[in-house]
Amino acid sequence: MVELIRANDVVLIGFARSVLEGAGIPVLVADEHMSALEGSIGAFGRRLLVPSDHEAQARRLLRDAGLAHELRRP
Repeated sequence: MVELIRANDVVLIGFARSVLEGAGIPVLVADEHMSALEGSIGAFGRRLLVPSDHEAQARRLLRDAGLAHELRRP
């Protein structure tokens, strides 16, 4: 699995997830439930992960969706 985005913004993560899932790319949002444990203060960012064999396509889709500035470096 490759981390593409790390953010506290649930809307951003949700949008990126829907773009990728809409293209048939499997997505895992790690640390999604940490907010309940940390009291919803946003201390832990959620991580959007995809399988490494889908990384290039996922990066291309997210760039096309206007999220290039959110992508973590490879």
